[in-house]
Amino acid sequence: MSHCTIRDALQKAQQQLTTLPEVEPRLEAEVLLSFSLNKQRSYLYTWPDKPLEPSQLSHFSDLITRRMQGEPIAYIIGHKEFWSLDLNITPDTLIPRPETELLIELALELAPLNPPFKIADLGTGSGAIAAAIATERPDCNIVATDISASALVVAKNNFKRLKLTNIHTHQGAWCEALPQKQAFNLIISNPPYIPESDPHLAQGDLPWEPRNALASGTDGLDDIRCIIEQSPTYLTSGGWLLLEHGYDQGLEVRHLLQTQGYKQVCTHQDLAGHDRISKGQL
Repeated sequence: MSHCTIRDALQKAQQQLTTLPEVEPRLEAEVLLSFSLNKQRSYLYTWPDKPLEPSQLSHFSDLITRRMQGEPIAYIIGHKEFWSLDLNITPDTLIPRPETELLIELALELAPLNPPFKIADLGTGSGAIAAAIATERPDCNIVATDISASALVVAKNNFKRLKLTNIHTHQGAWCEALPQKQAFNLIISNPPYIPESDPHLAQGDLPWEPRNALASGTDGLDDIRCIIEQSPTYLTSGGWLLLEHGYDQGLEVRHLLQTQGYKQVCTHQDLAGHDRISKGQL
């Protein structure tokens, strides 16, 4: 790109981004340029004829190059919106996805405002799930865990920035990370659930995301089995386990829950009509 205005830069970037699959070229161009200029997107519409400084143009071109190489836009700009919360995101964490908001909706249905629940979020990553629930249920006591120390740093920074004081973090694998002798009313998790050999792991944003947060054994269910087996020890009588899983795993997850003695087992579909969340009551 040579010396050009905001309008010119956006048009050229949009043309480049049209070659990427499953993107909104205009939107992504605007997001990257506003990030590069440290301005709101409205600024681009207000000053379309403003010339860009060479340094600004060079920085924007670098961002477009990174995006053209497949790097997720959330990692480039370092944040992502989830449940109307602006979360810091790094390559140490998964990128929060819209379908996971169903997990929040179902958790809030199970967690009344009074009395306050004790809730565990296993594999918190960026802290998206814990932060969303803590925002809606400020009186609940939430424990957020992750096996990754670097992911927990991201999560704790998000909790601090969002001024959420009702979340405590612990490092470790699934229920083993939870405080001993503490029973929870609700355990919630979006664990890895993609089979190790699934070709989708080489597509879209997935190659850039932490592999151990995506894939789980030959059928994708290793971590879900572990959580279902461990969780009864950490739930109160009548407590709930709520799990996100793959679109074709609902039947098997329900079977695992029932085998472990869970009652009222059912699966909820996402907006696309796919099995997405299964739950059971102890």
